Amino acid sequence: MELSGQVAIVTGAGRGIGRATALELARMGADIVVAELDRAGAERTAAEVKGLGRRVSVVPTDVTVRAHLATMAERTRAEFGRIDILVNNAGVYRAAAPLDVTEEHWDAVLSVNAKAVFFGCQAVLPMMIAQKRGSIVSVASMAGKVGNRNNLPYNASKAAVISITKSLALAHAKDGIRVNCVCPGFVETDMWAAVAREQGALMSLSPEEFTRQRAAQVPLGRMERPEDVANVIGFLASSKSGYMTGQALSVDGGLVMH
Repeated sequence: MELSGQVAIVTGAGRGIGRATALELARMGADIVVAELDRAGAERTAAEVKGLGRRVSVVPTDVTVRAHLATMAERTRAEFGRIDILVNNAGVYRAAAPLDVTEEHWDAVLSVNAKAVFFGCQAVLPMMIAQKRGSIVSVASMAGKVGNRNNLPYNASKAAVISITKSLALAHAKDGIRVNCVCPGFVETDMWAAVAREQGALMSLSPEEFTRQRAAQVPLGRMERPEDVANVIGFLASSKSGYMTGQALSVDGGLVMH
């Protein structure tokens, strides 16, 4: 029970990587705060966390609203008395050719994927500073390390997550707080269904053919599972990575090797 007695907030924990992460951290002993707008998904995850014998709280959270993030942190402090781990997982995806990207498209993607990551960290940092300890793990993407002709706002948002991670790691290392991020590849989730549908359409491919082509590019020979990402997040949240901060770990089957 590496995380026994600790409290972890996971945003977007109702499905996909967020759900898998909440369950992994619970298996490692942490109590879980499910910060999620999808009530049904949040309750499903909460029930599974309870089934693992952990305490759990559901906090409806729109991560694009700073007041919601402040409430998320305050409710966690009030109910559990501490905040040890924050996993910034909530994210959105939209594809478009660069000349077709609208201001609304840009703002929608950057607001959830980048702005919310920073202000989520800002909401929990005072508690972590007071404790002189904490671990923040954000979900970036291999998209933050490479270019893509039909993904510009998404790629820019994930590059921002990597940059935010490095700056916060430097700013708060002296406070005993470690800040890292993971960069997944082609993960089989509801978001991937949108990726395959939207990018496939731009490339005149069916979602199935787009997915088949992408899977064929993965050196390890298969699509990624949410649990593949959650396992590494669990490592970064724990003392086993106690000498790591400011890192953007690729968890992508070998797609990006740098």
